[in-house]
Amino acid sequence: MKVNLFFAKHPVFKAAELRNFLQTEGSGNLQTCNSLLAYHRKRGRIVMLRKGLYAVVPVGSTQEALPIDPYVAAAKMAEDSVLAYHTALQYHGRAYSQLNRYTFLSAHRTRPVVLQGFDIRRVGYPASLIRIHDEFNGVLTQERQYTKIRVTSLERTMVDVLDRPDLSGGWEETWRSIETIEYFETDKVIDYLHKLDNSTTAAKVGYFLERNREALMIEEKTLVALESYRPKRPHYFQKSKRSSSDKFIARWNLVVPGEIINKTWSEIT
Repeated sequence: MKVNLFFAKHPVFKAAELRNFLQTEGSGNLQTCNSLLAYHRKRGRIVMLRKGLYAVVPVGSTQEALPIDPYVAAAKMAEDSVLAYHTALQYHGRAYSQLNRYTFLSAHRTRPVVLQGFDIRRVGYPASLIRIHDEFNGVLTQERQYTKIRVTSLERTMVDVLDRPDLSGGWEETWRSIETIEYFETDKVIDYLHKLDNSTTAAKVGYFLERNREALMIEEKTLVALESYRPKRPHYFQKSKRSSSDKFIARWNLVVPGEIINKTWSEIT
C-alpha cells in the first residue's frame, strides 16, 4: 500500500501531512485520513504522541519498544519549531552531559510532552527577535530521519545558553559545554547579540570569549566591538545569588561570581 511508503519516510508525522500525501494520491478527504489513522492505530502500526502527532512503529518492533528520536519529535511539535539551548548543544555533539529535557523554540504555545522518559518542552522566541521579525536568526536547517530539523547554530547557541543557563543545565554544564567548541564565526556572534539587545548577555559573551581568547583565537578587535554592547553600569552575572567572592570585571561592567571565575562549580546552586 502507498500509505506504507508514507510511513517509511515519516517516522514521526502530523495528521495534516498524511492528509496532504493522500491528496496527491487522489483520496485526501478528512474522513479517509481519520479512518486510516484509526485503522493503523488499532493494528499497532502507529501510536499517537499527542493530538494530531503520530509515530510509526517499525516492522519487528512494538509500541512499548518504539525507538522515538526525541530531536525529530521536538522538531514536529510545531510548524516553527527550532531546537535550542542545551538541546542544540546535544544535537551538535557539544554537550558536556546528556539531559532528558529537550527544548524547542516556537511562537505557538504547546503543552509539555513526556515520551519514553524524554521531557519535550516549548520556549517562546526572545521578544527582541519577535519585534524585528528575525526569530530565525542563526538557525540552520538540516535533515534527520527524512524530517526537516531547524536548530540554532553554534554561534547562536553559545549566546543563548549564556543568556539562559536555566535552560541549559546550569552554569557548570553550560560553561563546560561551550568550552568544547573550537571555533566561532565572531561576526555572526556580534550580529546576533546586536539583535538580541541584552547588554548583560553581551557582557557574559565578551567575558567568556576573553577568558578563552587563546584557544578560540579571538582577536582584540572582536572584544573591542563587544565592549560597545556592555551595560552602562555594573550588572550581575547572575541575579539570583550574590556572595563575598563576587568580582567586578571592569572591562565588561560585570560582577562575576568567584565560583565561575575559579570554576568551583559545586558551590553554584
